[in-house]
Amino acid sequence: MTGNLRDDAASKADDWQNLGVAHYRAGRFPEAEAAMRAALTYAPGRLNALVGMGAILRAQRRLVEALEFLDAARAVDPDAPQVAINRANVLNDLQRWDAALEAADRALIDLPDHSFANNARGNALAGLGRFAEALENFQEAVRLAPDNMVARYNCATMLLRLDRADEALAIYDATTAATPKAAKAWADRGHLLMQQRRWAKAVADYDRAFDLDPNLPNLAGQRLHARMKLCDWRDFDSAVADLGLRIDAGKPASLPFSVIAAALSPRQQLRCATVYSARTFAAQPRPAAAPPGRRIRIGYFSADFHEHATAHLMAEMVELHDRQSFDVAALSFGPPSDGPMRSRLKAACERFYDVEHLTPAAISEVSRGLPLDIAVDLKGFTTLSRPKIFAAGVAPIQVSFLGYPMTTGAPFIDYLIADRTLIAADEREFYSEKIAWLPGCYQPNDRKRPIAGETGVRADHGLPDEAFVFASFNNAYKITPSMFGLWMDLLRAVPGSVLWLLQAEATAMSNLTAAAEQVEVDPGRLVFAPLRPLDQHLARIGHADLFLDTSPCCAHTTASDSLWAGLPLLTLKGETFAGRVAASLLTSVGLPELIVEDTTAYRDMALVLARNPKRLADLRARLARARGASALFDTPTYVRGLEDLYRAMHDRRLAGLAPAHLP
Repeated sequence: MTGNLRDDAASKADDWQNLGVAHYRAGRFPEAEAAMRAALTYAPGRLNALVGMGAILRAQRRLVEALEFLDAARAVDPDAPQVAINRANVLNDLQRWDAALEAADRALIDLPDHSFANNARGNALAGLGRFAEALENFQEAVRLAPDNMVARYNCATMLLRLDRADEALAIYDATTAATPKAAKAWADRGHLLMQQRRWAKAVADYDRAFDLDPNLPNLAGQRLHARMKLCDWRDFDSAVADLGLRIDAGKPASLPFSVIAAALSPRQQLRCATVYSARTFAAQPRPAAAPPGRRIRIGYFSADFHEHATAHLMAEMVELHDRQSFDVAALSFGPPSDGPMRSRLKAACERFYDVEHLTPAAISEVSRGLPLDIAVDLKGFTTLSRPKIFAAGVAPIQVSFLGYPMTTGAPFIDYLIADRTLIAADEREFYSEKIAWLPGCYQPNDRKRPIAGETGVRADHGLPDEAFVFASFNNAYKITPSMFGLWMDLLRAVPGSVLWLLQAEATAMSNLTAAAEQVEVDPGRLVFAPLRPLDQHLARIGHADLFLDTSPCCAHTTASDSLWAGLPLLTLKGETFAGRVAASLLTSVGLPELIVEDTTAYRDMALVLARNPKRLADLRARLARARGASALFDTPTYVRGLEDLYRAMHDRRLAGLAPAHLP
């Protein structure tokens, strides 16, 4: 009788386990989990069921639980290679690189020719910063299983880390040639081309991937963003609407930054970021708060400590920090530089660390060794960002500031620094972070920004001497077809006027001139300004009459440059942080009448100013006075407000209190 019961339990465990495996292979992870748990009720110590639970939970990003089941499996059979491989994968996901390497080495003792074991070892070595060794394991994984696409992509990633971009692209070329129906291969090739700023080729690859699998994670948003880089507005409205529906459904539709210039709501931006962060990062424990009685240690993290917009904004802010109260460090994970801005920032900080070639875990160790009280991320999810640094836990308090005007959706970022124009009190629900409100504008400004002495004449810049010059120096991806159509209306309404734009990629400029022709505007009325050093750009801005801002993503540093140079700016206040920055700047500089609420008011105000030279001259005079008198350019007062926020964050932490909205 007992034997029959035992056989019956084993049979039921087999049935439930087989069902769990079937659900897992079909991607039905909750159903797979329920079935595998049922199998374990009949056979609690069954090795394969424990390993299966680990794989199922890993697929759901429940990594700590996954590791618990795999540890239980290891207790059943410490030498089982399948346990070691699965543990290595989960430990890699948890960024516990040393333990992952140990597990992968254990698996390779019994399975030296196992492709996925080699891939797991490569991931562990990459996490430890041993990129050349990692590449060898990834290459071995591909040799052992040429169809192991993950290992192929990992080879390409390591080649990029080793500054061998051409070889990385060759891998994708070979992969797409061998598997032309593999959507992910085309998408990943597109990602690499985006990194190389080869937008047109990236769009072609994204289109190919989308045709093969429109549900590939993040593809819809990346494809739209790449097209916007080129002002390629094919099916634009339907693409934005489709992206919104995917985000509403909780699908991994886009990288968060890729939706910044799409007409999505703050709620949709939060949902997009939350889904992305949950799928991408495994947050690690933070270091404990240091005892009181010493200066607060601030660490600024960025890839932009060189001639970059972020550095241009914050340089004087860093110089003015109160060194009696604050110890300031900078950790640079961007390209090396020996330019004047890098030198200035190094002089402004008490410590400056070049950590470009370190892994996130290693950078975390550097930070913990300082130790920092507050880590300030200036990049978010923008180009060259390193959010895994903060997932690894670099400081007791972690803050998003300045370089990323959106929510991260990440549990490892405690605060987002903003102001009440950007985020109203009743809009806090749309941000995963606690909001730290500055009393004035959130954006610092450098009063030392030089303006070149020689401005030349309009003709030197391809501008007509007498005509009204509208300008918009925002990046091309911020220009939407509806906003461009509004600008063309203004050109038609103001005879002889021109639109002065920043030079973009050749395809983008061609698309813009074609769009002008389609609405019967002479494309010669579009003038493209070549890139210039900041001081020269600030000097030439004065030749324009009115800056026309973009929407739904407006001008940020470009707006403050315009105001600093004395050029009035007209903005349409949007729904999101990224759509309200110019409104915040105009409020702080004392020109709120240049903030409008809808496109009708935008057109009307632009025409009033274009037709009323006296009113425009008055605005210019007010801007000239604002350079010495407005809150926007009062950097010392700004710094004191920022430091008050840092103190409040630190005091809460010392008191054992969780982050809260401040003040």
